[in-house]
Amino acid sequence: MAKSDSGRVVIEVDPALKDRLHTELSLSGMNMKEWFTERAEAFLSGSEDGMLAEPQAAYGMESRSDLLEPLLEPLLEPLPGADVSAAPGVASVVSLFSGCGGMDLGFRGGFDFMGTDYPEHPFEVIWANDFNGAACKTYAANLGHPIKVGDVWDHLDSLPEGADVVVGGFPCQDISVNGKRAGVAGKRSGLYRAMVETIRRTRPKIFVAENVKGLLMEYNRASLHQVYHDFSALGYRVDYRLYRTADYGVPQLRERVFIVGTRPDVGDFVPPLPTHGKTDWVSAEQAIGDLEACEKDAEFSHIWSSAKKSPEQGNRRLKAERPGHTIRAECHGNIQFHYRLPRRISMREAARIQSFPDSFKFHSGLRETERQIGNAVPPVMAWHIANAVAKALGLPVQRLVAPAINRERGDRTASNLELESPLV
Repeated sequence: MAKSDSGRVVIEVDPALKDRLHTELSLSGMNMKEWFTERAEAFLSGSEDGMLAEPQAAYGMESRSDLLEPLLEPLLEPLPGADVSAAPGVASVVSLFSGCGGMDLGFRGGFDFMGTDYPEHPFEVIWANDFNGAACKTYAANLGHPIKVGDVWDHLDSLPEGADVVVGGFPCQDISVNGKRAGVAGKRSGLYRAMVETIRRTRPKIFVAENVKGLLMEYNRASLHQVYHDFSALGYRVDYRLYRTADYGVPQLRERVFIVGTRPDVGDFVPPLPTHGKTDWVSAEQAIGDLEACEKDAEFSHIWSSAKKSPEQGNRRLKAERPGHTIRAECHGNIQFHYRLPRRISMREAARIQSFPDSFKFHSGLRETERQIGNAVPPVMAWHIANAVAKALGLPVQRLVAPAINRERGDRTASNLELESPLV
């Protein structure tokens, strides 16, 4: 113990104990003062709970501290040597840059969004990773299986020997129109090479990589060429296309590139055709109108930023009759304003616009939840991509039971029916 020049008492803490303390704080949701106050009261009352026990035990989780990540011990590592193969008749999936789980939820299926049931797909995630510990906490709580926390390069040696599918939305910060435009030479977007290495090691039958529309812009021509070359050099047929998520039932005008590679011994990947057109896009009001009268609810993530108006994107407002603008990850509270109410949209409203079901719970505060939602692949969009992947692999193709509406899509019409997610 020492005394600083300011008069404060400085206590030297063992690094391992410090890691456990930070983990405890992360899981409890309390700040340092609140945590110490609670523990002191428990200690003085004679309760053993006042001691710094293993954090996972304190929160009702199985203790495996010798195996788990130092920042989020209770969540994440499978036992060494554990069977990570998929169940019979199910395709195994390795997931990189998993975030809070939007892509993986879409591949798994088995959720409801706005009255449409998105049935389970024959996929099982057997390995997942993300750098963001808070996102991993949300992922583990909702997807129900382990995820590795930390730098992807540090975890590649734990990959399974093989997988049927590899998926991942590699970081876009250096590619995005709003980013630094360093392309794949940048530190963040250059992480796509970890996906290339994962594919090289596991030799999946098919892989799916997602990124921003900026990858197709002229200033990223060299980056697109490099990405295409690196994936193709592994022996895969590579297809890349721009998808507008509103065309697939997502209430958002988000545009994203999906790069799909198939091994020569696998059937062609046929992109899913749109299920919606401009005349029947899901509007912002359809998606979030029922939440207008709801009070703040932190547990439901119905909380919002009080940031004032700011230039450009920080001043955008939803239009009730149209899908929402793209939900961004790094908007620093400047998320779009509600189309009617004098506030910015809540995190639950943003999650709806990203097509997350209400059953999906975000285990973070406002800013971190904002980041997780904005970084995610919309689960409904991922569901349609997964259905097309299933068809390429010769697996069962799922069917949607859509709400009772008439749909007009160019020269195609459908009248609420039970329809196969259209692939041809």
